[in-house]
Amino acid sequence: MPITHETQKISAPECEGDVLQVHDLNFAYPDGHTALRGVSFNLCGGDKAALVGPNGAGKSTLMLHLNGILTGRGEIEIGGLRLTRDNLPVIRSMVGLVFQNPDDQLFSPTVFEDVAFGPLHMGLPESDVRARVDAALEAVRMSAYRDRLSHHLSVGEKKRIAIATVLSMNPSILVLDEPSAGLDPRARRTLINLLRELPITMLVSTHDMAMVKELFPRTIVMDEGQIVADGKTMEILEDEKLLEAHGLERA
Repeated sequence: MPITHETQKISAPECEGDVLQVHDLNFAYPDGHTALRGVSFNLCGGDKAALVGPNGAGKSTLMLHLNGILTGRGEIEIGGLRLTRDNLPVIRSMVGLVFQNPDDQLFSPTVFEDVAFGPLHMGLPESDVRARVDAALEAVRMSAYRDRLSHHLSVGEKKRIAIATVLSMNPSILVLDEPSAGLDPRARRTLINLLRELPITMLVSTHDMAMVKELFPRTIVMDEGQIVADGKTMEILEDEKLLEAHGLERA
């Protein structure tokens, strides 16, 4: 049965020209499992929002809808452009989706080729491709790795390169699934500092509540396919009853 917890709105942002709008999104898998139940929210330009909740809450399913990998009932708009089959290539260039396992995104022999893959398939001139690769690698502090073999890198280095592969597309929003998973403390700290400095709208699914507390002004809580709270991170993290009800630990 779906939860009946009324969505808790805590100073949810209002803005004009939203980067992302999701309205009444519903989705069920072929086996009949309902993963999303009327999900609605928006992200403003420059928002950095955490998406939290227990396993099976629907977080990954939601993220896979944002660039059309999955398609449910409801509406999604990116920068005012509605997500439809006809404009899917444009939407996918606007939504930089970074998977939990960087090996799912790194498949070229070298770092340069991985980061250049997207811009090359946009048909950009070679000079523009090189400029985008240089800018993306600089943004993740990996410029010195451009000629390295991707599969020889550490997990933390691979995650930063995976982020660069989507930054090279000049996306409107960066969507990351469990970015700190599997990282040692030094790599985790490097990643947090990197995400803090990136000047881009960001939605990050994570179980790392300490990172949420440190990095994200806004938190969206999901459980059983619904958004059950959406607002200022510190207010949500201080609501022990809410956290306990939805399987979350206080940071």
